[in-house]
Amino acid sequence: MNNQILLVDDEVNVLSALTRALFDEPYQVTCAKSGEEALALIAKTPFKVVISDERMIGMQGSELLAILKEQYPHTLRILLTGHATLEAAMKAVNQGEIYRFFTKPWNDNDLKFAIRSALERFDLEAENRRLLATVKNQAMEIKVLEKRYPGISRVEKDPLGSFVLPDLSEAEIKMMMAECEKEVV
Repeated sequence: MNNQILLVDDEVNVLSALTRALFDEPYQVTCAKSGEEALALIAKTPFKVVISDERMIGMQGSELLAILKEQYPHTLRILLTGHATLEAAMKAVNQGEIYRFFTKPWNDNDLKFAIRSALERFDLEAENRRLLATVKNQAMEIKVLEKRYPGISRVEKDPLGSFVLPDLSEAEIKMMMAECEKEVV
């Protein structure tokens, strides 16, 4: 997945300013003018980061981010608001588990840094999930092998720390190879 970012604000001039601020960045930027439009877009296209205004007609930004947390928990969420109240900040943090909170007017460099950081976090968490799945699959394979060949996963070391492999007869090795070849075919 490339660096897909969704900007959500009901004010076209804010979307234009955000898009201009990110023009030179290596992101694929998509804009939505409402929370409902954002939900329709994210259902079709996976986004790594969603930046939403808080005060919009219809669905509030904190509501949108809370829905995204439930439906797309890996997407990182940033709230942007011109009316920074403690209540809005608490609601966004508690319900939407936002990554960052910015007030309007924002500093372009701070926003760019936050997006870069969010993308790095998204990619790192995705890699962690991939590695965890690999480890789980390998653990399952070891369990299957251990069930089929009891003791195969047991590791012994000699006094110098070298691995000691049990002696297998030629017939045992041929039998194991034949069974493995049957499974591959």
